[in-house]
Amino acid sequence: MKLGKIVFIGAGSLIVVVALALGACSIYDVVATKSESSSLRPYGRLVPVNGKKMNVVVRGSGTQTVVLLPGYGTAAPGLDFEPMIAALEGTYRVVVVEPFGYGRSDVSDTERTTANIVGEVHTALQRLGVNRYVLMGHSIAGIYALDYVNTYRSEVSGFVGIDTSVPNQPGMDKPIPVKELRILKSLGLMRVLTAIMPDPYEGRPFTEDAKKQMRSLSLRNSFNADLASEADQMPRNFVAAQAQSFPKDLPLLLFVVDDNAEVAGWVELHEKQVAQSDRAEMVLLRGDHYLHHTQSQAMADKLAQFLGHDQPTS
Repeated sequence: MKLGKIVFIGAGSLIVVVALALGACSIYDVVATKSESSSLRPYGRLVPVNGKKMNVVVRGSGTQTVVLLPGYGTAAPGLDFEPMIAALEGTYRVVVVEPFGYGRSDVSDTERTTANIVGEVHTALQRLGVNRYVLMGHSIAGIYALDYVNTYRSEVSGFVGIDTSVPNQPGMDKPIPVKELRILKSLGLMRVLTAIMPDPYEGRPFTEDAKKQMRSLSLRNSFNADLASEADQMPRNFVAAQAQSFPKDLPLLLFVVDDNAEVAGWVELHEKQVAQSDRAEMVLLRGDHYLHHTQSQAMADKLAQFLGHDQPTS
């Protein structure tokens, strides 16, 4: 048999094996996701927003309300924020909003522009009768918060950032390979990658049940239509935010990782935000980007000191 024919047959066989393996991965992912979804336990409450359901967790009964917004792609904000909720609920009423596409919320299938995200979150709070509150957000919530606090300034009594994104941070003008990532998801390879990667919740203060639910929701929700749209819109949302700033009279408290080596000038970028406000403070904390997993009590203590307890809420 000629060498060329042997190579051709070998290549063809390899393609068949790879195709069968990918098909098996895809089928397994669909079956596993369906099985995991059936075992998920409800948490929070579903509120109607624009004809869909948005999941919201409400805990505590303080005279002030803190509304928590997640960073991009957080599997289940209502569970992921548990350490922060636990640290806050003795003093405040705590509301965690899971935007469309996140956690147990529906997928909206509408463009994830800043305006749409902000409007939907506000509608959910209105449905709950939450009309006066401190907005507290993680990561990309810092971008959405700029639009939010300027649009609904009369409702927001302060903004607290948990290692939040800033409009002019480097690298955010580059497109994200959304189509390619969705292909990986459809082939079941996201599940494979999740299985071989280190456990992101290892050593974190979560119950085994919560960890299991967050993993299942991460696999179910990863790069659904809303998260894919949000990733696609991200460069435009960052650019749009460059024309905005926090109102000078809005109390502003920013918790920032003190040694972020991934973003050049991370601390300095936040210092510039603080300098633009009449009442603002930046607190450097040790830890990774998910400060609320490890520094919740320190942040809650500082928040109480910063805000006091004289701001009414409803």
